[in-house]
Amino acid sequence: MSLPEAFTARMKHLLGEEEYTDFLASYTEARRQGLRVNRLKLSPQAFLKRVDWKLESVPWTEDGFYYSESLRPAKHPYYHAGLYYIQEPSAMSPAAVLDACPGERVLDLCAAPGGKTTQLAAAMQGQGILVTNDSNPNRVKALVKNVELYGIRNAVVTNETPDRLAKVFPGYFDKILVDAPCSGEGMFRKEPDMVKSWSEAVIETCCGMQRTILQDAARMLRPGGRLLYSTCTFAPEENERMIAEFLMEQPDFSIVPIPMHEGWEQGRPEWTQNAEANRLVSGTARLWPHRISGEGHYVALLQKAGDKESSERDSMILAKPVGTKQTQEKELADFYTFVKETLPEWKGLEDNGFILTMHEDRVFLSPQDLPGLQSLRLARQGWLLGTIKKKRFEPSQAFAMGLKAENAAQKVNFAPDESDTIRYLKGETLMRQAEKGWNLVCVDGFPLGWAKGAGGMLKNMYPAGWRWMDGA
Repeated sequence: MSLPEAFTARMKHLLGEEEYTDFLASYTEARRQGLRVNRLKLSPQAFLKRVDWKLESVPWTEDGFYYSESLRPAKHPYYHAGLYYIQEPSAMSPAAVLDACPGERVLDLCAAPGGKTTQLAAAMQGQGILVTNDSNPNRVKALVKNVELYGIRNAVVTNETPDRLAKVFPGYFDKILVDAPCSGEGMFRKEPDMVKSWSEAVIETCCGMQRTILQDAARMLRPGGRLLYSTCTFAPEENERMIAEFLMEQPDFSIVPIPMHEGWEQGRPEWTQNAEANRLVSGTARLWPHRISGEGHYVALLQKAGDKESSERDSMILAKPVGTKQTQEKELADFYTFVKETLPEWKGLEDNGFILTMHEDRVFLSPQDLPGLQSLRLARQGWLLGTIKKKRFEPSQAFAMGLKAENAAQKVNFAPDESDTIRYLKGETLMRQAEKGWNLVCVDGFPLGWAKGAGGMLKNMYPAGWRWMDGA
């Protein structure tokens, strides 16, 4: 790999001759591949019993594993059932350090394509509120798909700038993850094309964005809350110096020291070029490609002074359900009929933390404890259950992925190596006996999507944009 001369000169100056030699040698080594088990679906232990794959644990997260490049896990039906997310191993570190908990209010501010969102959601186990955002309308589409594929039920997906979010969510969140846009130096080995776009001017541009994003994130964090800042770059301007500058401007924030895993290294306070800043940024972490099996990352965990009780967030206007109980029953009569007939064992409507909401003809199960979201660009205002059509309700793919097989009265279960499994994922009609009406299609008991049984065949309802592509 040919690296920019200005980049190599910077790194040699920062690391010194001996360490720079080790650093440079890492670019001749093959990068490590990683996947992370979706704990919303099953435990890592249960997953390992289901697959005969050679996997090696990622040290900094209990659900992450290295795999060999020859494995191709994206070509297995379990991937389409959302049982795991393919993720670069170092990229698993920010959400692991932030350690979201069930019942918390959590924001993933720069979230697309959604890897860290799925990790946060798994830690929250469907309890609490997860707001996941990306300002890019094209990238937010990938974010929505991953939220739906991995069966996340407690998420709101927004397509907003951080400053607009901050106006709606002041002092609201318990935890915020800022995986900031950066110059991407740590990803050169994974994505060689990023080398072509690198320059010191890009670093300067990224610093401006990071500075603004951090300021907006600080406004949205409750007293006593925690903010995780991460980048996939080596540049001190975007890492230690960025955090030092933020702490000097925000005296109510302080560093929470990060426990070091094998191969991790403390951030380099001496790179801040300021004695006071040097003291402030001790306790952050750097992941170097020549010290770990993974790409380059920087992680800093910050805490806001104060306690939860001093927050004003609970005085906010909360989301409202669809009309009165009477109008709900009228507007959603077909939905309730579908649930009664198709999902008699599903208890999702009994959870007091969620309410039914509608946008035009679409039905959502939304977290209840939310401020009014009318001013925001929403990609999803909760778990999309389906669409009210003329005299019928049509369930969504997201609804299927958030269910369990036992919820459905009628289901079709395939084995991973069964030919009909791949045919279903390709969108083909299946000549197969099944109960008339809506069937939940599963692989080894894990939902893949919907099909409608009629006359000895299954009409495929798998969405076109999700379908299995040969050779992909």
